[in-house]
Formats: sequence, C-alpha cells, structure tokens
Amino acid sequence: MTIATENLSKRFNREWIFRGFTFAFPPGHYAIIGPNGSGKSTLLQVLWGQLPSTSGAIRYELEGVLVPQEQVFRHVSIVAPYVDLMEELTLAEILHFHFSFKKSRENRTIPELMDLMELTYARDKQVGHFSSGMKQRLKLGLALFSEVQLLFLDEPTMNLDKAAIGWYWRNFRLLPPETTVLIGSNHEAEYPSEAIKISMADYKGLQINPRPH
Repeated sequence: MTIATENLSKRFNREWIFRGFTFAFPPGHYAIIGPNGSGKSTLLQVLWGQLPSTSGAIRYELEGVLVPQEQVFRHVSIVAPYVDLMEELTLAEILHFHFSFKKSRENRTIPELMDLMELTYARDKQVGHFSSGMKQRLKLGLALFSEVQLLFLDEPTMNLDKAAIGWYWRNFRLLPPETTVLIGSNHEAEYPSEAIKISMADYKGLQINPRPH
C-alpha cells in the first residue's frame, strides 16, 4: 500500500506540531526520526487515521486502487506504547480475538503463533500479569504476524531485552517486501539501516502568536 500526503499539518492549540508534510510512502521501510517531543508519534497517528490533520490531505492506494480513509484500518497493524492490550484476557483469548478480525500471515494457527512469539508457556495466563517485555513481544507478534499492507511501529523495542530484540529483528526481516513499514524512533537500533529517514526537524512547527488585545 502507498500513502501519499500533501501539505499535511497538525496543530494543538497554538502550537504547530508539524507543517507542510508532503511525502509519498510506497512499499518499503521508513524511519520517522527526532528527539522525544518532536512530533513523531503525532505524525504516525495522523498517518494511520487516529488523529485528524489540521490541514492538508492523505491518500491511500492499494495496487493502484484508491482506498477510502474509513477502510484503511482493515490494512493496518500498529505497535505503540500508548496502544493498550486487553489485559483481562489470557494469551489464547487475545490471539483468538485479534485473529478473528485479521488474517494471520501464511494462515498460521493459534498454537503456531504462540510458538512464533515464544509465549506458549503463558497460554492461559492473563495478559495483565505479563511482564513489560512479554507485553511488548505480544504487541509486536500481533502486528508482525497479521496479513496487512501497512505496519506502524512506534518505539518497537521498548521494554525488550537483548534476546527479545534479536527475536524482533528475525521476524521483521521476514515481512513481505510489499509491506509499507513506518517506524517512529530516536534510536538507530530500532529501524533497518536501509530505511528512508524522515526527520521531524524538517517539518518543524511554529508557535502561533497570540492575537493582540
């Protein structure tokens, strides 16, 4: 899937978070970079449709066919610190729930998905009792193993130890080449070296001066 933006801008109150964002994202890997507070997460949320833009336009195309914005969610998976899991469910229950809405890559079964996530031992454990690293691996697994065309990863290795980061990269590299992947990060270790880098500093927002009384 391709995302194309034209003069996209987002403002909160009197502060522009970003302005004049014009960019095309054909299938491939993209890193949205910048320090904390630079607007990476806000841009990603606008691009996947959670937040409305203040101005500008976004267009989504799949194999040359325009996708209505209200249908984009069918093609998207998201990993982000502010996207919560349903912690009252067990691992088995959350996998059954998630994959009743999204098809798994290669039609993998729930037991196979648990094995791929290296979480089979926690099958009947409530997600609320998972460690932070287990929760992050589950979030990543739900996204990486869903058959979608758009993948948004905001700080994907948060709470992962060295072994789990290795697991992330092994499975990241197995994504189909036609997947469009946007990664928000201020750490080079979270996105591939070949990723096209987009710096939030290039779209720096400006403070709106108060109207004189």
